[in-house]
Amino acid sequence: MKRRYGRLEKTSAFLRSSLFWLVFAGSTVLYGATLWMLALFPYERRFRIILTWSRLNVWVLEKVCGVRYRVEGRENLPKDRAAIAVGNHQSTWETLALSFILPPQVWVLKKQLLRIPFFGWGLAMSKPIAIDRSAGKSARQQVIEKGRERLQEGLWVVIFPEGTRVHPGEVRRFKPGAAILAEATGYPIVPIAHNAGLFWPRHQFIKYPGEITVSIGPPIDPAGLDREEIGARVETWIRRRMDELRGVVDDA
Repeated sequence: MKRRYGRLEKTSAFLRSSLFWLVFAGSTVLYGATLWMLALFPYERRFRIILTWSRLNVWVLEKVCGVRYRVEGRENLPKDRAAIAVGNHQSTWETLALSFILPPQVWVLKKQLLRIPFFGWGLAMSKPIAIDRSAGKSARQQVIEKGRERLQEGLWVVIFPEGTRVHPGEVRRFKPGAAILAEATGYPIVPIAHNAGLFWPRHQFIKYPGEITVSIGPPIDPAGLDREEIGARVETWIRRRMDELRGVVDDA
């Protein structure tokens, strides 16, 4: 069963979460307002500076709100080439933590995110593959072309196939973009599952103490597979591991 929080625990979590949000908002404004000055710097240097923002907020979340994390399966990360990382999307936490858990990377994301003051300005400095989802086939082609370029540069491409944050236990269809990119480029897909939504719930102010598990699966080689088979293998691994992680927490 899921743990039930008493009134004192909820009050404490609210106060701690308030302090975290102050740090998060302040650091986002500071970084977003100054990162534009790095536009002429090489991407590697910009990325290292952006990582300091992610690390800061994950560290504050742990120290203030008690949200820890552990990573299993690091040995599954390819060492000799870039890859396509595909994971479930439950909260804002993974958008912070994966930036430094994985090798240097770019993200496939909605173009609208770049318009968010400060936060979007910072995103724009990270060489994202920003797409207009209403563009249909042209958006897919953009993912293939830009994704191939980034991969050939040695950068990982991170994709959340659900397309939006999804509550733990809720099922949303995986979009085929990652499988299409793998089929077109031949780069492997590394599946990732986590249970961050149990501690940083979607659209909720309060953060709950506990340990997030990030599970990295074996790379899936697209050679000899079509996009349907690639997508099915990725989704099967992620969903099975998500269910296992949710069960571990529920039974605690």
